[in-house]
Amino acid sequence: MSKEKDKVRKLSYAQAVAEALNEEMTRDPDVFLMGEDIGRFGNIYGATRGLLEAFGKERVRDTPISEAAIVGAAVGASLLGMRPVVEIMYMDFMTIAADQIVNHAAKFRYMFGGSVELPLVIRTQGGTGTSNAAQHSQSLESWFMHTPGLHVVMPSTPYDAKGLLKASIREDNPVIFIEHKLLYKTWGPVPEEEYLIPLGQADVKREGKDITVVATSLMVQRALGAAEEVEKEGGSVEVIDPRTLSPLDEETILNSARKTGKVIVVHEACKTCGIGAEIAARIMEKAFDYMDAPVVRLGGLDIPVPYARNLEEASVPSQEQIVQAIRKVACYT
Repeated sequence: MSKEKDKVRKLSYAQAVAEALNEEMTRDPDVFLMGEDIGRFGNIYGATRGLLEAFGKERVRDTPISEAAIVGAAVGASLLGMRPVVEIMYMDFMTIAADQIVNHAAKFRYMFGGSVELPLVIRTQGGTGTSNAAQHSQSLESWFMHTPGLHVVMPSTPYDAKGLLKASIREDNPVIFIEHKLLYKTWGPVPEEEYLIPLGQADVKREGKDITVVATSLMVQRALGAAEEVEKEGGSVEVIDPRTLSPLDEETILNSARKTGKVIVVHEACKTCGIGAEIAARIMEKAFDYMDAPVVRLGGLDIPVPYARNLEEASVPSQEQIVQAIRKVACYT
């Protein structure tokens, strides 16, 4: 096989998001975009760059600074048969549109007995790492997991970002699609041919036999780095990425827990009431007899995210903290 055929196309996370949007807008004229600075500026991270030129201002709409208006308009459009993809620039600002998301988008299909569909995707950026301080750096995914009627998606790679976003746009229920600020400039293989990743399907990012690490978003990359470090010491770590938090693929997680008997859950959101608590509870309810140690949670500190870079870094799990937790739980030290 030639070297050309051996080459795997690589895209950045931001490029993968843009390509998914481009393909779905080309495929379906009912798909359109709304958000702050998504058109002329192409999103502050470049994830919608080039789409205004390709599809025009009717389908790529720069909006006023009003998250409630953005989501409210999108809810109405989706009820009338359109498939809006809206962007909330920072996840923190979704609190301003909480009524539209939680009391309207999440509940209309149920309240109307399934007679309406609500194909709405809300893209947003979460997480730390850019010194944007307490009002621009939060991870609020568990808030939306707690609301029946919403799907919650957190891709960790360019491949997952594209496949999950395309599937989300075709979904007939509202989807909260959470992208991490620090992942936009990461690169990875993305096939040129079309593919979808079904919502509710976890991915085994790395197979292992001694201990399972379940991680989300940016923490997947840190968990994989930690697993490589531990492998040099003779350890074998399995890394699971749920990819979709709601619906949650608990069987993949439970099967791994049953295999290794030891589990660590890592997420960036505050530890209290985070996804780690839910995953730990399900493992203890459904795989308790297989466990050799209690499930360990590594989460962000229960504090507002600091502005200072060193304090911000200290507020969320680091790769070294994951390594130390693996060594302790797996009894490597």
